[in-house]
Amino acid sequence: MKISITGSRGIPNNYGGFEQCAENLAVLLANAGHDVTVYNPDYHSYDKSVYKGVTIKKCWNPENKIGTAGNFIYDFLSLRDALKNNCDILLVLGYTTASVFFPFLNKKKSVLITNMDGLEWKRDKWSPTVKKLAKWFESLGAKYSDYLVADNGEIKNYLHREYKKDATYIAYGAEIFNSPDESVLQRYDVTTRNYDMLVARLEKENNIEAALDAVVISGSTTPFVVVGKHETPYGDYLKNKYASTKNILFLGGIYDINHLNNLRWYSRFYFHGHSVGGTNPSLLEAMASRAFILAHDNVFNRDVLGDHAFYFTDANAAAQLLNEASLLEEKRELFTSYQHERIRIDFNWKKITNEYEAMFKKCVR
Repeated sequence: MKISITGSRGIPNNYGGFEQCAENLAVLLANAGHDVTVYNPDYHSYDKSVYKGVTIKKCWNPENKIGTAGNFIYDFLSLRDALKNNCDILLVLGYTTASVFFPFLNKKKSVLITNMDGLEWKRDKWSPTVKKLAKWFESLGAKYSDYLVADNGEIKNYLHREYKKDATYIAYGAEIFNSPDESVLQRYDVTTRNYDMLVARLEKENNIEAALDAVVISGSTTPFVVVGKHETPYGDYLKNKYASTKNILFLGGIYDINHLNNLRWYSRFYFHGHSVGGTNPSLLEAMASRAFILAHDNVFNRDVLGDHAFYFTDANAAAQLLNEASLLEEKRELFTSYQHERIRIDFNWKKITNEYEAMFKKCVR
């Protein structure tokens, strides 16, 4: 099949979850003999036309100059080029800024498949107007896509309830980590099982404040490592709020996956506060690194973690978990082994690629 993948910030991945998905999926599909093209923004650092058997096409994206509006231009140019070249499958990763063009696409023989991601319109950082726009974009994606993919069982249920559309459940993936190196910890001045941590974009809906409030409420003196770019207004707010809590450490973004895996592996508790839907790639990476997870209690996280994690609803509940650390420790081996095995069986990229390939073949037929 001739497959085009749009909607990401390009491969090789240097940004986030959709880029991770695009890279792994594209390379494995190309290895299976398909003609695969991934669209990159013109500013992406990779400057060759082929990456591990995948054709790379760059399209102009003025996001760096004009902000989010640049993504509308980038998505339109990518969609137009893919359809002009008569791809069999056009896989769009995320509906935001792309779905506004769906009603006007001249698809010819191409099949449009959209991975619907999470509930973007629920993000706290958006104004009421932007939230309404995002909800409208979601409805366009659901209505005008030929087929939908949901990366989480609860997103699949939501799409059926909201739009009466059946989505195919295909998860994200992660790479099993099984080669810990304790020397990595020296770089971050922490020691084995003597620090808690989280990895996230510093945004309200990720419940970072609840986790950090829990540190204060519980009186914990254990170092708490916050990994995520903090040179933002909300990051400044958090740094100012917890400036007097000396054991809360803002490390900024860490993009060395080996370092992240080791930090997760050797941590005492790993907080996962994401709440706006979908399966978050950083959660799968934590599971793959045998992190002992305390997660925000919502249907999306429970869909992935099941009964093999501890959950909190607010700062007080999270503080109670910290105060019961020694009791929770009894479940570490059971929970982390189960999550590690789930990655190996259910969230591995080969399995996920096979599911996408089977769906593509069915859709083309």
